[in-house]
Amino acid sequence: MRILAFESSAKAASAALMEDGILLAQCYQNTGLTHSQTLLAMAEDLLRQCSLAPEQIQAAAVAAGPGSFTGVRIGMAAAKGFAWGNGIPCYGVSTLFAMALGLGIHQGYLCPVMDARRSQVYNALFSVENGECTRIREDRAISLEALAGDLKALDGSVFLVGDGSRLTFQALCREIPHLILPPEHRMHQQAAGVALAAQIQIARGDPGDPASLVPNYLRLSQAERERLEKQKAQA
Repeated sequence: MRILAFESSAKAASAALMEDGILLAQCYQNTGLTHSQTLLAMAEDLLRQCSLAPEQIQAAAVAAGPGSFTGVRIGMAAAKGFAWGNGIPCYGVSTLFAMALGLGIHQGYLCPVMDARRSQVYNALFSVENGECTRIREDRAISLEALAGDLKALDGSVFLVGDGSRLTFQALCREIPHLILPPEHRMHQQAAGVALAAQIQIARGDPGDPASLVPNYLRLSQAERERLEKQKAQA
């Protein structure tokens, strides 16, 4: 199956084309431009460079969160719009799972981390054995102190990935010496991982209904938190 994948959950944005597990092309940009400027343009460039028309794509995929509220919304809108316009399924995948798959570690533990502000990271944990990735912690917003407690209990190398990698490494490397910081070009979220995660959903028989696809923010936006705090104060 030929998949067009979108990733815009953090500062970097990317689009990827994958066919039956083979990465045909990927476009990645980490320049600080808004995703509304770059994401669809990258997807259109990929299709043109691969001599493919939109109707030749069989599925769309997108990082559905956690991540930047605005970034996730832009990616979801792009993927769902493309899917609806071409009458194809659309698969929303965990940003953190896609990050783990995209790093491609063959053995050890994978620790995706995204800077969630407010002294927290978005995180999940995965064990990789002979290339098989198994989830051991669900997606969550967690403090670095609490994450350290989880990582100390792991016996083996722990590979960080994501835009929160450097923050996490600097905070925890002294107490967790088996923590490994990825190189910069492997650190950030990439659409190839989104396509790999979507392939797993497709193999499970997920129908990929765009209408039922919603973001997974893990926590309320700042505006929603302020509204609830105001309501409590007025109660």
